[in-house]
Amino acid sequence: MSTLLIGRWLGDTLTITKSLHVTDGDRNSIEAAVRDAPGAGTSWACEFDVDTHQRAVQRAYEEFVRDEDARLVDDAEGYEPSPA
Repeated sequence: MSTLLIGRWLGDTLTITKSLHVTDGDRNSIEAAVRDAPGAGTSWACEFDVDTHQRAVQRAYEEFVRDEDARLVDDAEGYEPSPA
């Protein structure tokens, strides 16, 4: 299982709006989840090969946010990624 995070970039903030578990590499499920994501402006999605929401958010922070002087807000579950 993998964790799919869906969200959007607004300015320098990546906001995670939805998280779900998917079978590794299941393109059909991933595309359906992204297509059906609520809210206009949903423009970011990434599958992480981890089994928990918290680990996926931490990876999103490390891979997409930390080095860009940006911030990550987890509206899906409220997890605060560790900066270290």
